[in-house]
Amino acid sequence: MQLNPSLGGIAISSLLAIDISLSKRLGVCVGTLGSGAPMRSMVVLLSLSGHALTWFCGVLVCLWRSDTLAEQEVLVNLLLALTLDLMTIAGVQKLVKRRGPWDFPPGFLDHVAMDTYSFPAGHASRAVMVSNFLLTHLVLAVPLRILLYLWAVLAGMSRVLLGKHHLSDVSCGFALGLLHFSLVEGLTLNSCCTLMDVILLLMY
Repeated sequence: MQLNPSLGGIAISSLLAIDISLSKRLGVCVGTLGSGAPMRSMVVLLSLSGHALTWFCGVLVCLWRSDTLAEQEVLVNLLLALTLDLMTIAGVQKLVKRRGPWDFPPGFLDHVAMDTYSFPAGHASRAVMVSNFLLTHLVLAVPLRILLYLWAVLAGMSRVLLGKHHLSDVSCGFALGLLHFSLVEGLTLNSCCTLMDVILLLMY
């Protein structure tokens, strides 16, 4: 125990305590008997919409069925963005090893997505990265653009409501998602790149 803690240490400890307290209070959908039980199904669905398995399967199916080089180019770059996001989040989580506010053991889907710890929130990072990617590469009407931004925020916050992440985990996840999007935009592959090239790139 430090007898004379520094002002910075006190501030950080206070912020962490506030973060944990607020995150626990917002975990209204943790159980089936909580105050948020009626909307738990919708929150779980929002959480699944930001899951890595959902996006990887969806992109691979679309890539398999795509007919034009333009479509394949967008999908290949989205696949690379998802891979970068997954690897980065998994690496940081393994390094920090922070538990969630309710300290639930990770489920099967969490193990599949290598999302076994709390910091940073992979769903939040993925949602922000994907939404920015789609807004950049697709021509969407204003209402759809607003809905996409709203989905990104709700997909990230759903993890707090379910007691899986702290507010700080989600905030850092949002920031990492923007960083991943910027990195992928600088490494965009052109339409001459085939699916086999992408597989070899991911392997080596």
